[in-house]
Amino acid sequence: MLLKARGLQVRFPRRPLVMGIVNINDDSFSGDGSLDAGVALAQARQFLEAGADIIDIGAESARTNRAAITEDEEVTRLLPFLQAWPALIAGFANPPWDSDQLWPPILSINTWRSGVIERVLPLGGDLINDISGLPDARNAELCAQHDAALLIMHSVGEPKIPHTHVSYPDVMETLDRFFEEKLSLAKTAGLSEERVLLDPGIDFAKQRDDNLAIYRELDRLHRFGRPLLLPVSRKTVIGQVLELPNPQDRDAGTVACIAAGLRRGAQIFRVHHVEAAAQAVKVLWQTTQPGPIATSVG
Repeated sequence: MLLKARGLQVRFPRRPLVMGIVNINDDSFSGDGSLDAGVALAQARQFLEAGADIIDIGAESARTNRAAITEDEEVTRLLPFLQAWPALIAGFANPPWDSDQLWPPILSINTWRSGVIERVLPLGGDLINDISGLPDARNAELCAQHDAALLIMHSVGEPKIPHTHVSYPDVMETLDRFFEEKLSLAKTAGLSEERVLLDPGIDFAKQRDDNLAIYRELDRLHRFGRPLLLPVSRKTVIGQVLELPNPQDRDAGTVACIAAGLRRGAQIFRVHHVEAAAQAVKVLWQTTQPGPIATSVG
């Protein structure tokens, strides 16, 4: 399986990738964002040193209890980071974390508005992390024009609006139909299959049991032949299972979700605590690989 993102290529199977979350906002649900692009760049550097393969930069919180920002504000927040990113990578003095870390790393832009994507993709970014569920072809068309990859996430309705009432008789059957439709839409828009990733949308328009079912049955989505990203970090479902209301207390639960996802073949994990995730992925991946064949002596 091949993933193309701008000039980068990643071939699977390989050790799963770790995507580090960097927020240029001050209302992230996890409490780790900053409106200062310099702070965001320093955090991105720290994540790369800790083993991140992908940096996911976003300027607007997905929280539905926070007002949406304007397109102009979103672009204004993103521009300084995008402009400084090439120099950060070019001046990176440290060697890769290990031989399996992607280098150069993939830069993901977490946005869903076509107007924003149209303005920022010419400035950089290898991947668009679109939480809108691709309601029309426009975002796929823009990615095709710029040779960028597109992450299609399952959700219901427009972002920034609560969808806590949604339930599914069979969430995996819903995901199956959804991704079949969206992959066809992306193809029609001119985006090649090699530039598409899929995200089942943990916690987005889903209840506790829906999320747990996705972890149990994620391997059903491998039929699409595209890399699967699990946004596992500090999710509400972890708080529900562990009775932990504070997202920052959920990192151990996040590692447990990484283990569950890796067992079902997830290729990418989106996290806040990169160091813990990268170490967990490295150890877990080694436990899945065949060891040397024992030979008898005598």
